[in-house]
Amino acid sequence: QVQLVESGGGLVQPGGSLRLSCAASGFSLGSYAIGWFRQAPGKEREVLSCISSGDSSTYYGDSVKGRFTISRDNAKKTVYLQMNSLKPEDTAVYYCAAERLALSCWLYEDKEFGSWGQGTQVTVSS
Repeated sequence: QVQLVESGGGLVQPGGSLRLSCAASGFSLGSYAIGWFRQAPGKEREVLSCISSGDSSTYYGDSVKGRFTISRDNAKKTVYLQMNSLKPEDTAVYYCAAERLALSCWLYEDKEFGSWGQGTQVTVSS
């Protein structure tokens, strides 16, 4: 059974950094694409970043490009999202999701990721 558990969220001041972790169990992490998403109150879910299986190619949404970095450690069965230069508009619940995808992860919509974690809250405020 695929299980994902996010951690690392919290309260941070603008300009600060956080590193989110997505711990995977029940499947071979290297065979799955992993995506990071977020949803703020009253807004649609937004894709932030994803990392493909195989070549681990990555994608970043325009809102986080240059500030966030996704990485995976297959031995630790964990995917990370390093978030720097955080802004108040980054405040949201952050989710990781997994799916076995045949093509590069950015070619798929969020609804095509079948397994989701419970989310972790990130609040950026002074």
